[in-house]
Amino acid sequence: MTVFELEQCIETYGKEVYSFCLHLTGAREWADELYQDTFLTVMEHIMQLHNDGGANPKSYLLSVAIRLWKNKRRKAAWRRRIAPEQSMDAPGGEVLTGETELTDSIETEVLRAEERRQVQRAVDTLPEKYRVVVLLYYMEELSVAQIASLLHVPGGTVKSRLHQARKLLRQQLEVLLDE
Repeated sequence: MTVFELEQCIETYGKEVYSFCLHLTGAREWADELYQDTFLTVMEHIMQLHNDGGANPKSYLLSVAIRLWKNKRRKAAWRRRIAPEQSMDAPGGEVLTGETELTDSIETEVLRAEERRQVQRAVDTLPEKYRVVVLLYYMEELSVAQIASLLHVPGGTVKSRLHQARKLLRQQLEVLLDE
């Protein structure tokens, strides 16, 4: 793969990869860093993208982003054990992407936007192993087999995590909607 082909890959999948990074991290600063690190890593291993990612470059890019994110979190946890410092976890602020401006005159749009915020907050509170699977399945629209390949886990594990995540989300959203 040439540098030109990598540029084409960035143009084609860049927004989706950034959006995934944003949902994974929960903060723009962390997402920016993860996005850059993802493409820098791919640039360093450009031949591997050609070999491994030729059939599905988006899947390869997402797997690099996940691997980098897990490594950063693991390193941060190790550092916190040695010398406590600021956490690698993203601040609890809400992050909305691609949402249109709402007008006060249309109540249904306001209600839908609030529902999206609640769902996004609920997804953000899921444990990482569930959150990653939910984001890959619903946001990136990957199949169970693709997610299993990306995460290097059996397909049954992906299905189980999706089931558990849905169960947790249902519980959280029922509480929110009852309030």
